[in-house]
Amino acid sequence: MLLERIYDEDLAHASYFIGCQARGQAIVVDPRRDTDVYVELAARHNLRITAVAETHIHADYLSGTRELSARTGATMFVSDEGGPDWRYGEGFDSAVRMRHGQQIALGNITLEAVHTPGHTPEHLSFLVTDGAQSSEPGFMLTGDFVFVGDLGRPDLLDEAAGGVDTRFAGAADLFASLRDRFLSLPDYVQVLPAHGAGSACGKALGSIPSSTVGYERHFSWWAKYLQANDSEGFIAELLNGQPDAHAYFGRMKTQNRVGPTVLGEFPILAEFSTPDLAAALETDSAILVDTRHHAAVHSGTVARSLNIPGPDKVASYGAWVVNPEQEARPLILLAGSRTEAEVFRDHLVRVGIDTVRGFVTTLKGLDLVRPRTVTLEEFADTRRTGGAPAFLLDVRNMTEYADGHVPGATQLSGGRLLWHLDALPAPGDGTLITYCQSGVRNSVAASALRRAGYDVAELEGSYLGWAAVPGHTPERGHEPNITQGSVTTLDPASTTAILIDARTAEEYATGHLAGSRLLDFTAGEFPIAIPHLDPQAEILLYCRSGNRSGQARELLLAAGFANVTNLGSLAEAAAATGLPIIE
Repeated sequence: MLLERIYDEDLAHASYFIGCQARGQAIVVDPRRDTDVYVELAARHNLRITAVAETHIHADYLSGTRELSARTGATMFVSDEGGPDWRYGEGFDSAVRMRHGQQIALGNITLEAVHTPGHTPEHLSFLVTDGAQSSEPGFMLTGDFVFVGDLGRPDLLDEAAGGVDTRFAGAADLFASLRDRFLSLPDYVQVLPAHGAGSACGKALGSIPSSTVGYERHFSWWAKYLQANDSEGFIAELLNGQPDAHAYFGRMKTQNRVGPTVLGEFPILAEFSTPDLAAALETDSAILVDTRHHAAVHSGTVARSLNIPGPDKVASYGAWVVNPEQEARPLILLAGSRTEAEVFRDHLVRVGIDTVRGFVTTLKGLDLVRPRTVTLEEFADTRRTGGAPAFLLDVRNMTEYADGHVPGATQLSGGRLLWHLDALPAPGDGTLITYCQSGVRNSVAASALRRAGYDVAELEGSYLGWAAVPGHTPERGHEPNITQGSVTTLDPASTTAILIDARTAEEYATGHLAGSRLLDFTAGEFPIAIPHLDPQAEILLYCRSGNRSGQARELLLAAGFANVTNLGSLAEAAAATGLPIIE
């Protein structure tokens, strides 16, 4: 048996190539969309790809199953588990639908489907048996079920479920899958997951490429909960501290379920001259993507260009700032060479950005601008002298924000920014001062905001630079402590309605309505609270401006709550209810 792991550092994604050399056949599990690597691997080993399989409907990248099947004629194998709401769509009509216990035969090799719901309802893992060596399975392809040192998070499904909370049910399923499917295996079975360190599909993935059932049984964070049969403790720790889910995950989930477009042979990228690029930009018929890192970008770039630095996180950053459902204009890359541009294009294709049409190797001769920045000294002076107020935006993850942030900053991660612009002041209503940890993500996010019409100044040095200044004291953010019993008493005694403040803990502490209860909308506490609220109760919501409470109202209505009112801002809520504002 031949088994090779193909790893994409960009998305921290692993696919697997398994070949039976005796029969000259191969299967690929969880392939990416640019498929040359698999075809070349098969040719190198004189194998024919006859099957391609998926563990589940992915959320973090666009699947290459249909692409590879169309290219090689391989039979597709996908899950038929999980119920009608989460089954594969019409793009997989020709696929073999697999149920728990069914097998894929590949010469002497068999892959047995094991239904392991939790990360998603339809999730399959595959037990691999090399019949030439043993009649027992020696490997388990766990997909996003079990990682090295961690588990696939059960809340990503919410991105595709329209805000409907699925995380508690998913976490309970995950506990059962571990107990009934995983821990029943022998310790020697090798665990081959679909993701490694850096993936947003979990919070503590290890960088080691593989594990064993025995290692996870003894050393994983979740082992103690399974040993004690403590599902409540397991769920609480699993859901706490997960990184922000990128907004593009919802698009990936939908496209992967229906079936991604088959691209076929990629077109040759055109090399643009600077006059041709200038003409395209002048008519706004194309978008320049500056692939340099932020220091180079700040020395001069084209106005309204997008910054997607390579090569480490091209796909992730690209999906932050380009939404192909709303932006169809061709992308022109600033790249060092044709080869570099093609590699960059391949990475974007992995997240469904298929509009790269050409590249340039220089910006000489073009009108350049320097993206606006603000030094730490200027920022401090403005605050000290009470200068013109600016909206301070932290584009890091919620967990980073909770660990410490610049006082007064609002958190909205770069991966969610373009989908939640209504949480920001309108373009033209003042300056946004933005920062991340070191400046890389900030440059990406700021370029998207500028293109959307915002006046943006990037804080030089970002958070690490600010925090290193003597005398600067970070604020500690509010991160929800999720337990099944943490939100069971929301009704204030003084009113028959449930009065909820949707702001952050810091805002709540500066003044809130008497009798109101805090549920931080930005921190994701509303989906957690929904199972503990009475759907028939009258619910009154407010926040700083009415925006977050408005979004919370829509979420509650979608969950079946019938009597929900958005009171608007704190002042408007006080006027409407007659309740005092207290600290």
